[in-house]
Amino acid sequence: MANNGRRSVKAKKGPTIGTGGHGRKALEGKGPTPKAEDRPYHKAHKAKQLSERSAAKRNPGARSAGAAKSGPKGRATEEVVTGRNSVVEALRAGIPAKALHVAIRIEMDDRVKESLKLAAERGIPLMETGKPELDRMTDDAVHQGLVLQIPPYDYQDAYELAEETVDKWKKGHVSNAPLFVALDGITDPRNLGAIIRSVSAFSGHGVIVPERRSVGVTASAWKTSAGAAVRVPVARASNLNNALKQFKNMGIFVLGLDGDGDVSLPDLTLATEPVCIVVGSEGKGLSRLVRENCDQIVSIPIDSAMESLNASMAVGISLYEVSRQRAAR
Repeated sequence: MANNGRRSVKAKKGPTIGTGGHGRKALEGKGPTPKAEDRPYHKAHKAKQLSERSAAKRNPGARSAGAAKSGPKGRATEEVVTGRNSVVEALRAGIPAKALHVAIRIEMDDRVKESLKLAAERGIPLMETGKPELDRMTDDAVHQGLVLQIPPYDYQDAYELAEETVDKWKKGHVSNAPLFVALDGITDPRNLGAIIRSVSAFSGHGVIVPERRSVGVTASAWKTSAGAAVRVPVARASNLNNALKQFKNMGIFVLGLDGDGDVSLPDLTLATEPVCIVVGSEGKGLSRLVRENCDQIVSIPIDSAMESLNASMAVGISLYEVSRQRAAR
């Protein structure tokens, strides 16, 4: 057979090109299977996220001057008061404390000496702690070698507190008709502390705060209350509107404070009845749904239309008028 002058070449046997290890990673696999809660597509992962969000909502207290809160990465879960001035003021105010942490070889001054003396008098444990640990506890805030550890506040349930108070009043165990103050959108702990103080001064029975978008009992609130937080219970409501509806079903009248009220405070006729006074934030006032759930919207007459009252001041004035009318009864 003619081959057109071409010579057939037989392939020479020799070494062939291999993978050179390029497939080694594929053979190693992807390691151990992640836990179900760590797999984004698994329902257990969503359940874990919901649980973490729910836990965060249960402790919404805002940071305040001289106070630090726990952060992620395993830091302390309790609020702490930091800095020599803040610590000594907190101890003077009688804020509940779990422990006073003092830096090793701290430089003593009058504030440190008084803090140690007050802590010893109240039986607060003194813990000598290294600077790295203090930095970790305070999330690297300026602590000046003093850190006061504050236990979480033990909130009551809003419905249970109201039901218990109404029951005691009906049985004659409480002389004054139930009197509560509910906060709608208040986020400043100093306002909460001042309101607690006013509720205590005028024989109120408790303060109601929502779980979400609301201030909690922080170190700043404790300090502003001047110790009244020990006497006045603060209760939480998972939903403020539902709590107000439950209050009304118990016979408690819900009174909202607003500048455009339908009744002036001196003309209030419900003061001697069981009442819950609701105050909104200074900027937004009462929310629409809360306003709709109020039996009356009460306004405080002031001289100038250009001025507005601080939330805690408005509550204090309202509580005074309620107390005055009850005493004149």
